[in-house]
Amino acid sequence: MRIDLNSDLGEGFGPWVIGDDAAMLGLVTSANIACGGHASDPETMFRTLRLAAENGVIVGAHPGYNDPAGFGRRVIPMAPAEVGRMVAAQIGSLQALAAMAGTSVRYVKPHGALGNLAGDDRAVANAIAAAVRAISPDLAILAISGTELEHAARAVAIPVFSEIFADRGYLPDGRLVPRAKPGAMIHDPDAAVARLLGFLESGLMPVDGCDPVPLVAHSICVHGDSPGAVEMARQIRARLSAAGVTIAAFLPA
Repeated sequence: MRIDLNSDLGEGFGPWVIGDDAAMLGLVTSANIACGGHASDPETMFRTLRLAAENGVIVGAHPGYNDPAGFGRRVIPMAPAEVGRMVAAQIGSLQALAAMAGTSVRYVKPHGALGNLAGDDRAVANAIAAAVRAISPDLAILAISGTELEHAARAVAIPVFSEIFADRGYLPDGRLVPRAKPGAMIHDPDAAVARLLGFLESGLMPVDGCDPVPLVAHSICVHGDSPGAVEMARQIRARLSAAGVTIAAFLPA
């Protein structure tokens, strides 16, 4: 069995640092890099891209709402076409800096509230897929497993890969528990690893108080801004590898 390990990185701004990107880039196989919407700036993007290239980690654009104060975790009312143009602008920014850093953007993963909305709202999912397709037919999409964004990407022949979250709780419909509710976050690496091993064996994601939900996954996400993210990623990589799981990028390097 083979699966990718990804993390949302480059989410600092100016002198403010969020997470330990250097340590995470020694553990993950793909990196979703903020591109100036919910977080980051040109220097932060460049440094993160350069670190990813030095570690042989593939990179993706991580566009989100232009809402640094809310870290992209609030829905900002926008028409779908506006969402598409916002996403395109952020992808383009990261592509330009990736060229300067000696790497290239391989895929797109919407961030936070935008990613959750694209999971349920087909019009928003279509707008994101159309933007990605217009920029480059070589770009893939990394989507939350079982969502409208997966369907939208396939409808326009974009390669699409599905992800699950090591550090987030799930609802019975396969969506994530909202961050403001109990059970939204998993901080215990032992609990996260046990759940992942069970999922990889069965294809079923545990849900508190309900039957597990079937999901498909090519990648596992550990949020880089979460407390203990590095230790969780380290244990996931080590213990899944010990169980015979190959940790490798979902796209070729």
